[in-house]
Amino acid sequence: MKTQPVVVGYDASESAQAALGWALDEGARAGVPVRLIFAFEWQAVAGSIAPVPGNWPDQGAREDARKMVDAAVSQARQTHPEVTVTGTVVDGAAAVVLRELSRKARLLVLGSRGHGGFADLLLGSTSITVTAHAHCPVVVVRGETPPPAGPVVVGVDGSDSALFALQYAGEQAVARGTELRVVRAWTAPAPRWRPADYEPAVQGAAEQAELDELLAGWQAVHPQVKVIVEVIEGPAGRVMVDASQDAQLVVVGSRGRGGFRGLLLGSISQQLLHHAHCPVAVVRELPTATA
Repeated sequence: MKTQPVVVGYDASESAQAALGWALDEGARAGVPVRLIFAFEWQAVAGSIAPVPGNWPDQGAREDARKMVDAAVSQARQTHPEVTVTGTVVDGAAAVVLRELSRKARLLVLGSRGHGGFADLLLGSTSITVTAHAHCPVVVVRGETPPPAGPVVVGVDGSDSALFALQYAGEQAVARGTELRVVRAWTAPAPRWRPADYEPAVQGAAEQAELDELLAGWQAVHPQVKVIVEVIEGPAGRVMVDASQDAQLVVVGSRGRGGFRGLLLGSISQQLLHHAHCPVAVVRELPTATA
């Protein structure tokens, strides 16, 4: 079986350097190779029949990109000699390149800002494309350096996507030798839709019972992991941002229900990706083994 690599979107920006450092640590921890990717994208303009290049690919710029990637690979091999590190310059739009590479990757790692082929990666449609369609978990490295003893935090609502997130977060907690903090957010119905006999405590207890039932089987399989369960009333985005303050990593699914519905489709995703205090892992599906 081939060992799937950790793939890093790299453009030499400060944010990409942080992403590379995180990916190298992950490669060392998991014993897997790390592959740097620079997306060499050039603009097209409308022609009489079909779009044509505005400027034909500049071989000088391409060579500069190659040298940049080679330098990063050389430095990475010095700081992490135990990790097999390679680098590639690939033609194409960053989102498309990364989505295709995710089919055979263990993990995609991105910085929270970039330039060149990764410009505005987390400010528009590219981020939605990568996180919503990647075939492996995507980690966006942002925030300050997380505390080494902090927990891995995962948002769980019972959806299939959240269960993938829970599995990935548990694996991360095991690998890091830290505790797993499972968070469920819930909000009370709007007053106009609230039954006359509505009791917030009853809803909170029901949310807690559902989460405990969901985790019972998981904890039986992973007894070595200390699990902290928290059911918190409040908007999911705010709850998860708050929970990220002392975390090594915060993990969410790419789709959800209840408090996590649409987590990556609107304002909640932007809140977490722009304001989390630690790296954010988005799990749409888990990688499959390759022969």
